[in-house]
Amino acid sequence: MMDKGRLGLMFGQLVLILFLWGCSGGGESVKESKPTRMVNVPVFNADSAYAFVKKQVDFGPRVPNSSAHRKAGDFFIEKLKGYGAAVTVQEFTAPSYDGQQLQLRNIIASFGEEKQKRVLLAAHWDTRPFADKDSDNPTGPMDGANDGASGVGVLLEIARHLKGDTTIRVGVDMILFDGEDWGEPESDQGQRKPPGDWDSWWCMGSQYWSRNKHKPNYSAHYGVLLDMVGARRSQFLREGASLQYAPNIVSKVWDMGARLGYSDYFVKQNAHAITDDHIYVNEWAKIPMINIVHYQQGIGYFGDYHHTQKDNMDLISKETLEAVGVTLLNVIYYEE
Repeated sequence: MMDKGRLGLMFGQLVLILFLWGCSGGGESVKESKPTRMVNVPVFNADSAYAFVKKQVDFGPRVPNSSAHRKAGDFFIEKLKGYGAAVTVQEFTAPSYDGQQLQLRNIIASFGEEKQKRVLLAAHWDTRPFADKDSDNPTGPMDGANDGASGVGVLLEIARHLKGDTTIRVGVDMILFDGEDWGEPESDQGQRKPPGDWDSWWCMGSQYWSRNKHKPNYSAHYGVLLDMVGARRSQFLREGASLQYAPNIVSKVWDMGARLGYSDYFVKQNAHAITDDHIYVNEWAKIPMINIVHYQQGIGYFGDYHHTQKDNMDLISKETLEAVGVTLLNVIYYEE
């Protein structure tokens, strides 16, 4: 018996031979048209993406200033260079709400540097230092399998396919943002303001990069942020800030997911906006970026595992990783 994800992939690839939409930068929807070319989209390997998630969890919690954090960052740099990317590492120091100085690294990988039109993909790679929503052990560590590692796992699997591929028509940049998840707990929201030009205790890596781009005057046609994209039975609603800043890109991605048979994951319902790395990329870097992030009906964003010790490998689903990875690969390979 063929599982639903792979059946959907085969059906979607057949449909994509028949239909392709334009990729203009404006408007809230994307019109479909007959294809002008055949596109050979690589087969996203969910087993490989899962292994990349597990590799990160095996390092231990990737908490800034820890040895696990340093080892994980070194692994990403080596792996991305091995895939033929031009890798830039931004090292910087940022304050935490509880008075620590965090030694952070944004890791940027570029494919097809000669191409003018570029697509930016991003995820954060750090782990929250404590499971403060865990009812049993709120000061204890958490694996961050979904919250952080899942998005990076999908990007590493996509990067594996980009190695030496000259057929893709756009350049692809990937940013692994650091320091996203050391914000203040809910009980302390708004009690202490960050110093200097920092806007929030959250999303330190995207704040830093958006004001200190790895290349002067860097821009991209659009961006896609992945955050918590690996939990079983995940659903990705159309996040409010994404609809505000880049409604056409939301349509592009959600329409692609539907064509490929993943409409159970990419649900065409609107949800409220959240503060995440895409906010600073939109507002400060002036690049339209959307957020693919789990929304759990009846709970809201993130799910009941969020910032608890439930966020471990038992939560991770290859089917969910596949739905996100296949959709994103098709989006960038069909980009003109």
